[in-house]
Amino acid sequence: MKSYTKIELARAAGVSGETFRRWLKTDEAFLRAHHVTPKTKCLPPVVVKYLCEKYCIDV
Repeated sequence: MKSYTKIELARAAGVSGETFRRWLKTDEAFLRAHHVTPKTKCLPPVVVKYLCEKYCIDV
């Protein structure tokens, strides 16, 4: 797994950036534990893997 931007993952999921940001709010504690803030643009591989598994995103 590699790093992706939020917008790249949103496109891969087929949703808008706003919808993707709402999805991320449900995982706020997990993201905070991995040093991801609402302003973070590039998500680390461990977070990408988690989100891809949770939301069935094929990257």
